[in-house]
Amino acid sequence: MANLKEVRTRIESVKSTQQITSAMKMVAASKLRKAQNAIIKLRPYASKLHEILQNLSKSIEDSKENAFSEVREADKILLIIIASNRGLCGAFNSNIIKAANNLMATKYSKQFKSGKLEIFCIGKKISDYYSKEDYKIAEISNKIFDDLSFENVAPIAENLMKDFSVKKYDRIEIIYNQFKNAAVQRLITEQYLPIVSDEQSDSQHQEVNANYIFEPSKEEILKELIPKSLKIQLYKSILDSYASEQGARMTAMHQATENAKEILKDLKLSYNKARQAAITNEILEIVSGANALND
Repeated sequence: MANLKEVRTRIESVKSTQQITSAMKMVAASKLRKAQNAIIKLRPYASKLHEILQNLSKSIEDSKENAFSEVREADKILLIIIASNRGLCGAFNSNIIKAANNLMATKYSKQFKSGKLEIFCIGKKISDYYSKEDYKIAEISNKIFDDLSFENVAPIAENLMKDFSVKKYDRIEIIYNQFKNAAVQRLITEQYLPIVSDEQSDSQHQEVNANYIFEPSKEEILKELIPKSLKIQLYKSILDSYASEQGARMTAMHQATENAKEILKDLKLSYNKARQAAITNEILEIVSGANALND
């Protein structure tokens, strides 16, 4: 019976865990819907704004007003690594850490070894990991997810622009998970500063630029547009990461709940077999005792 008691205890334990993972799945699904709606609405605006910025920036790339497009030798590097404050979301955080470590070991190995690479941690899991290792941490921003809004992200972007303009950093890159759907997140590494035009923007530049009527001048428009675009870009990256986190957590908790069902099925089968064996032994003992009395 001791074996039966152990199995019963295990069954109750797995049931309790299953209830927790199921509840966490529902909470993540609720947060995911809100975050997914937000990022889907933001993407077209952010994409178009970035496209306009690239075209305008390219057209006056020698202007003093276009300091954020100044390409310098990549001597001092800042990596903005975005993850989550909590775990239980599968390989979401570990994949980000692997991507960041790989970037430091390959593309920026020289800067890392010379101590000219710093890390901006957004998410407690990232700050906890890099605080224990031999890395230079520029800043930690874990509370941003407590109230994720454009107004709270904007000051961070302003500080980054200031650091680049005073040449504290020569290049700033962002590493994050881009949201595709609840089950799929895409690891993204993109250059934040300086602003560079992609090949598509370059090929379309003359055509797109010809359709613009500038009022006031390009320089004045850029002066207003660049900070706004960079703030939106950072906000979109953090929002993408947050939606990806909820999707990864929902998927992980769904899988955990399904695994619990399978474990319960096996445990109940084991319990029924042990119970049947115990009953059979008791019957045999009773029959054996009766036969002994008859003899």
